[in-house]
Amino acid sequence: MSALFNFQSLLSVILLLICTCAYLRSLFPSIMDRNKTGLLGVFWKLARIGERKSPYVAVACVVMAISILFWT
Repeated sequence: MSALFNFQSLLSVILLLICTCAYLRSLFPSIMDRNKTGLLGVFWKLARIGERKSPYVAVACVVMAISILFWT
């Protein structure tokens, strides 16, 4: 089933995108900061969410991991 039609899969994809963008911005900040607008600006925004809301994102990742391990 596609991640668009399964809510749990959609949340997993969004969390993975946030974590990946935040990690890549820590490695290559000049590339992410250069693309703040347009289509690639979405990745910059996801990186900002991952940086600023990191405790909430971490809790969401743990909750998602537990739900995937035990309720799927």
